[in-house]
Amino acid sequence: MARTQQHQDKDKVEITQYILQHVPQEAEVTRIEYEGPMLSIYTKKPEVLVEQSSVIAEIVGVIRKRIVIRPDPSVRMPEIEAEKITREIIPKEAEVTDINFDPSLGEIIIETKKPGLVIGRNGIVLQEIIKKTKWRPHVLRSPPLKSKIVTNMRHYLHSESKERERILRTIGERIFRPKTFDVGDIRLTVLGSAQEVGRSAFLLKTRESSVLLDCGINPGSQRAFESFPRFDSPEFQIDSLDAVVITHAHLDHCGLTPFLYKYGYDGPVYCSAPTSNLMTMLQLDYLDVAGKQGVTPYYDQKDVRECVLHTIPLRYGVVTDIAPDIRLTLHNSGHILGSSMAHLHIGEGLHNIVYTGDYKFARTMLLEAAANEFPRVETVITESTYGGPDDMMPSRGEAEERITRVINETLERKGKVLIPVPAVGRAQEIMLIIDGYMKRGLMKEAPVFIEGMISEATAIHTAYPEYLGREVRHSILHEEVNPFQSDYFTIVEHPSIRQGIIEGEPCIVLATSGMLEGGPVIEYFKNWAGDDKNTIIFVSYQIEGTMGRRVQKGINEVTMMDNEGKMAVVQCNLHVDSIEGFSGHSDRRQLVNYLTNLNPKPERIFLVHGEKSKIYNLANFIGNKAGINTIVPSVMETFRLL
Repeated sequence: MARTQQHQDKDKVEITQYILQHVPQEAEVTRIEYEGPMLSIYTKKPEVLVEQSSVIAEIVGVIRKRIVIRPDPSVRMPEIEAEKITREIIPKEAEVTDINFDPSLGEIIIETKKPGLVIGRNGIVLQEIIKKTKWRPHVLRSPPLKSKIVTNMRHYLHSESKERERILRTIGERIFRPKTFDVGDIRLTVLGSAQEVGRSAFLLKTRESSVLLDCGINPGSQRAFESFPRFDSPEFQIDSLDAVVITHAHLDHCGLTPFLYKYGYDGPVYCSAPTSNLMTMLQLDYLDVAGKQGVTPYYDQKDVRECVLHTIPLRYGVVTDIAPDIRLTLHNSGHILGSSMAHLHIGEGLHNIVYTGDYKFARTMLLEAAANEFPRVETVITESTYGGPDDMMPSRGEAEERITRVINETLERKGKVLIPVPAVGRAQEIMLIIDGYMKRGLMKEAPVFIEGMISEATAIHTAYPEYLGREVRHSILHEEVNPFQSDYFTIVEHPSIRQGIIEGEPCIVLATSGMLEGGPVIEYFKNWAGDDKNTIIFVSYQIEGTMGRRVQKGINEVTMMDNEGKMAVVQCNLHVDSIEGFSGHSDRRQLVNYLTNLNPKPERIFLVHGEKSKIYNLANFIGNKAGINTIVPSVMETFRLL
């Protein structure tokens, strides 16, 4: 039944009146705006509301919306003066390394080696900064490694602050628009990643709202029809799309997001802060690789920048309105840095969906295990990459011993070790293992060359230590020892250095891409594949159709482009090893353990993101073992959840 605006519990006017009645008059509130998923209160004296935070907490409890206090632009001190005053207020011992501004949020971003000294006892230093500069401080710990992507994105958002303000207000007005219909008719349409790995995209629709979960590509396919999500589905209408939720930065989950902006999408992308940076890095690299291969990409850098402007980073565990009848909460998925499970709460307790994205239900050296407890859940959409009956991975200890043995054997026969890795996740995991085992004398010492985007991805890891596993987090934050800056590692700063490494002494090379589909790994593979003293070690999943998969299966020769741009046959005589224990995915046991121990127990499970035979086998097993309705969807199928 249609509702009119008068039937809404609270519209913007009522909320504004309520806030003005309950905030102290001395705060001098100038306006109240919907900005993205939050309600922003602009005030000439922000320090009053910061000091009396209990007042805001009480208002939040009544109106049930996230509130942020913003200094009114008219009272903010000019940036140059504000930086000078801020540096004078903060004790020198805090070791401030950088200060930036975000005018769209009214924030002064302070990077410091000792955040506690910038905050001060009971927040006294922060309050002094607000009082004197009228900018709201946002304190970040200085990362041990500087990330170009993080810096460039921050500068871009600063330069486009007016456009960012417009975007946030437009998004806010859309989220908090009056509902037209009662909540109901919840539908799920599978646009990709059904009985396949790649092009993850799932459309969730209610009578009121439309949300896209992931927007990936299929790197193993050369045909657009199979490479991209099926946006030709009659269910998908870009004009009515309220939000895009990206679970993590791998291209099979985020690679086509900028494409939406090319075709008129003006809404938000929600993801964790690390995902925002890593996603941008990998999308730009996708364009770079396409250019080098002479392929016309389906979007350009302008579309990637639009994606940056529209991205709203969320912290784990924070409940956020993303549509009039949908709330989103992100939880750790343990797959790569910042990877998330999306919990969607529809209506007031009407239906709850958990979309897992990719996940690891076990602690690793790099990350904590995936979350498996939620307030409520009726429907689960889960990956099943390693869902086959034989997909049992060795323990992490066994995998570490095996890679150590393979590396030692290769170095002893004077060979070279090539480890193709995705820039994000496996690269950092293998770096931690090599550093630890060489330091303990268990792995033969040899130069370790870090190629491609790995160093930039690693810098982003160090910018977000709070998202890392407890040991490495403690090492970076409290012991000031960064294992990613080991003396064993040499970053390859320029391609001109490669030939010396290729022709040089025995060594270990970590290089992108992880599936031999481009990137610097190709140069090493081309030159080392013919020598049986050398070894290639696969430590991540190889999608069907990629060259990595063909080499992994034991192909004797591959056709590749030589240095003169001509096609040449490369013999594959080198040793090929696959060590699956390092995967960021759950194996069969972990998938079963996760799905049968979810709290609370779901009513139905959709199995996606896996090869057909594996998915059906896992579906039968879960259905019989747990008694849960288990569904294997096809691409373009639509299911009514309620």
